[in-house]
Amino acid sequence: MKRKTEVVTFKVDETMLEAMKGISNRSGFIRSALLSALDNTCPLCKGTGILTPKQSEHWEGFAKDHQIKECDDCHEMHLVCTKKSAPVKNKKRVKH
Repeated sequence: MKRKTEVVTFKVDETMLEAMKGISNRSGFIRSALLSALDNTCPLCKGTGILTPKQSEHWEGFAKDHQIKECDDCHEMHLVCTKKSAPVKNKKRVKH
């Protein structure tokens, strides 16, 4: 079954319109840019840049055991778990 396509329109300012003039397939370019943006959207805020009050509560709990650090190799920011694993108590070794 063929999916129905829809036309989506949006307004752009003069600067963006001028920048897009050299693009031969604007629709394809826009589709590609949107898919890329959707693949790289924050899973919490969904790209809004703002957390709801409840999301903020969850983040505060998560942030107690995590930090945002810069990678020494690629210099991108990433999450690092700072919680130490609980030591295993009374683990008996089996001798053969």
